[in-house]
Amino acid sequence: MLTPDEPRPVLLMNTIWASRSRLHDDLTAVAGLRDFLGVPVDEDDLVAFRALRQALRDLAGVLTEDTRAIAQDRDLGRAVAEVNRAAKSARRWPQLTVESGKLLQHNESEGSPADRERASIAAEAIALFTGEDRVLLRACHAPGCVLYFVKDHPRREWCSPSCGNRVRAARHYRRNRE
Repeated sequence: MLTPDEPRPVLLMNTIWASRSRLHDDLTAVAGLRDFLGVPVDEDDLVAFRALRQALRDLAGVLTEDTRAIAQDRDLGRAVAEVNRAAKSARRWPQLTVESGKLLQHNESEGSPADRERASIAAEAIALFTGEDRVLLRACHAPGCVLYFVKDHPRREWCSPSCGNRVRAARHYRRNRE
């Protein structure tokens, strides 16, 4: 269900998705988070990532003026505090290294692998929500869809081709039914 070309904050937001019959959550268990991140995680990490995901969805809902039912219960103050807490969960600093006689920058970081991933995703979200691309963030308004996406093409209107097909099929059905 996830579109791998999306920025990581959008991928995290989209771990909540809908099928025809129900809403799905890929982060209900530690194994789901481990699959998403590819690093060792525990129950505390799962709680922290679920909180970050909700904060990102709240902020995306505000930025996109999302009117879908799933986006109505947002708390902007809590969301900002959660993203900031996640962003500072693993401090990073530049270090110099020498490889083949050349000076290169290498970033060191503290915290567990999950903390580093959480801080990195939060920092990417801050850049996305405050940078030039923030106007490209969209909520998919295909019937039943709850995903977000970055509009990377002028004609892109949905998160995936399948959502676009659902919209076109519904439009065709309405036209022919009337």
